[in-house]
Amino acid sequence: MTQDVVPGGGPKRSAARRRRRPLTFDRASFMVVFLGLPLAVFVIFVVSPFVQALWYSLTDWSGFSSKMNFVGFDNYVKLFHDDIFLRAVRNNVELAIVVPIVTIVLALTLATLVTIGGSGTGTVRGLRNSGLYRIVSFFPYVIPAIVIGLIWAQVFTPTSGVLDALLSKIGLDGFANYAWLGDARTAMPASMFVMVWGFVGFYMVLFIAAIRGIDPEVFEAARIDGAGRFRTAIFLTVPLIRDNVQTAYIYLGIAALDAFVYMQALNPGGGPQNSTLVMPQQLFTTAFAKGQFGYSTAMGVVLAAVTMLFALVVFTVNALTGGSNRIAKGRR
Repeated sequence: MTQDVVPGGGPKRSAARRRRRPLTFDRASFMVVFLGLPLAVFVIFVVSPFVQALWYSLTDWSGFSSKMNFVGFDNYVKLFHDDIFLRAVRNNVELAIVVPIVTIVLALTLATLVTIGGSGTGTVRGLRNSGLYRIVSFFPYVIPAIVIGLIWAQVFTPTSGVLDALLSKIGLDGFANYAWLGDARTAMPASMFVMVWGFVGFYMVLFIAAIRGIDPEVFEAARIDGAGRFRTAIFLTVPLIRDNVQTAYIYLGIAALDAFVYMQALNPGGGPQNSTLVMPQQLFTTAFAKGQFGYSTAMGVVLAAVTMLFALVVFTVNALTGGSNRIAKGRR
């Protein structure tokens, strides 16, 4: 019987034989513990509740009894004819666009100043006392969201709020006793400000870590070529940390699509003319105040679908505009 020989002199083994290994106890136990167990946990605690929610959304379950009638897609038809819920969807979309963009721009600006925004000569470094700026900016993120919301609700209070008192003191008497959260024109911008204030410190630290991972010689070369700080930040720093920016945008968008804690603390009733009402608030009210759990579960399914669609859009835009592949080509 002849045997194929490779140029090195040894017998040639077939690819199928190399891949085929006996199923030993060690391999089986590894698969069960490190693959089977996490998969089972994921199915039980993530997939199963979602499937259950889909079923409840097709019923008229009140939430307080075992009786439920199958109503098909009636809840979804009702949703898309519900003006209040549609207003909440519009508010959520507005938050998902504005809050991530403003937060990322501010965080990138601060991160750039702290890391490479120092002296224009000598070694590339950040501003003096950058460590202090980092600690101060990160401080809001360690405060629970509900506490942030309650604090700023007091700041915006018309009669005893710090903001109106401060504006009146510097001569802006038109803002004396101004209801920032009680006016439909300012309620949403004020709420957005609070969310950005709570998020910006964390994402500043995230971008600082990403910028620190860039080779300092890249910034040195840009400086030698005559690039200013603004051009360096826009055309060098941002493309090199693009994946971090994409991740930040997705997380911020998901947080903005939720926004329940902030909005409930600032404006529990949804604000004037429902100007700050978000989907989770309407879901909560429909379920626990009106006892319409089937209908509210349909709202939850729509919220989940909008969240997944948001992430898909971000990934698609990043892929269509080049993403990591374009950066890798540029490095070559």
